[in-house]
Amino acid sequence: MKTQSLAVLLLAAPAVAEEQSFPATEQGLIEFMTPSQNIGCVFVPEGGTAVYVPRDGGPELACDRVEPGYVSVVLGPEGPPIVIEEPGEAPCCSGPVLDYGNSWSEGPFTCTSAHTGLTCTREDGPGFSMARAKIEVF
Repeated sequence: MKTQSLAVLLLAAPAVAEEQSFPATEQGLIEFMTPSQNIGCVFVPEGGTAVYVPRDGGPELACDRVEPGYVSVVLGPEGPPIVIEEPGEAPCCSGPVLDYGNSWSEGPFTCTSAHTGLTCTREDGPGFSMARAKIEVF
């Protein structure tokens, strides 16, 4: 009986959060998505890549939410996040999965995946959270 109780406790215990890292694509971008496959992000390094250079030179983090409506949020090296409602036909979501409870960091950006959505910040404070229920910028 004690063994069964211990097994139940171990299964119910929260997993230890881990920092995940992802390799750059052949184009020099880093892509990842949440386990729900409803949110996907693309990181562009400072200076951009051969296929894309951000308007302000980067670095840039752009995340898309597919449902219930297609929305993109772009966070650059300065200023607040930019929300783009219905950005058109942008592909989402691809890349490796940022597991719930884990975080990813590159350049000035950090994102944390949770069952309640994705939260991303820039080291000087601005950021956003996105989920099916809502998108918030701060």
